[in-house]
Amino acid sequence: MTKKFEITNNIRKLRFFADEMTQQELAEKAGVSRQTIIAIEAGKYSPSLELAFRISDVFGVKIGEVFSYKVQDD
Repeated sequence: MTKKFEITNNIRKLRFFADEMTQQELAEKAGVSRQTIIAIEAGKYSPSLELAFRISDVFGVKIGEVFSYKVQDD
């Protein structure tokens, strides 16, 4: 039996509460491209641990407030 991990994020909500920060502004502050932020928000890309911490630092919150995961059995 294999386990599947689903990573979700609250980036869009956090951007909204951060004076409606744009994806471009977040990308610049986190040191990545806008396309990377788009992919992370859409759940198409899981960021490295370093990037996850950088994104949480931008918002001034703990990493668990930005990202969460669920374990599902197949």
